[in-house]
Amino acid sequence: MTQNQRGFTLVEIAIVLIIIGLLLGGALKGQELITQARIKSVAADFSNITVAIYGYQDRYRKLPGDDDLADSRWTSPQAGKGNGNGSLDDGSVASILNCAADTAKDSENCKLWQHLRLSGFVAGDPSSKIAPQNSAGGFLQVQNGALGNNGLTICSSGLSGKIAGAIDTLLDDGKPGTGAVRGSDKATELSTKLADSAVYSEDSTAVYVVCKSL
Repeated sequence: MTQNQRGFTLVEIAIVLIIIGLLLGGALKGQELITQARIKSVAADFSNITVAIYGYQDRYRKLPGDDDLADSRWTSPQAGKGNGNGSLDDGSVASILNCAADTAKDSENCKLWQHLRLSGFVAGDPSSKIAPQNSAGGFLQVQNGALGNNGLTICSSGLSGKIAGAIDTLLDDGKPGTGAVRGSDKATELSTKLADSAVYSEDSTAVYVVCKSL
């Protein structure tokens, strides 16, 4: 006795396709929501760190990291002190990652993070000079000048082209080579910048660092 195998009807196939479409649409929408949340978080980092630095200067009349009285102000844990000349002397470094680990932890721009934590302006281990991470998994850094901008500058690394472009557009002119906010896909060469005509690439695997002047 033979059995007739019954296939799917057009209606059943249509229903399956609709369900798959809804699932894919939900996943893509969810990914976009995550990206938007990261954009807002990275933008907030620039604002919050600026407020923290100015708050520290207002309270102690010293630049965090450069504070030459920090070691006597905080002794448990012991704070590393700066030289008190009003500048992050060790901050003009080539790499965004110089405070991402215990390497170069005696640089003033690494001591900055400990001073901000000890004073309560930034959350985290008050004994640590390691830079905090951003929502994209990169690191924050404060230094003297970066990507063609002079003066105290905040940088955020490990950003996709979509996030980097959105941050630049939100806070500045959207162009990586001009303005107060600048970007580069060479995170280890912060002394250089992209050409003024360059744009952030959203359809590549390029990872950007974005820097903003205070």
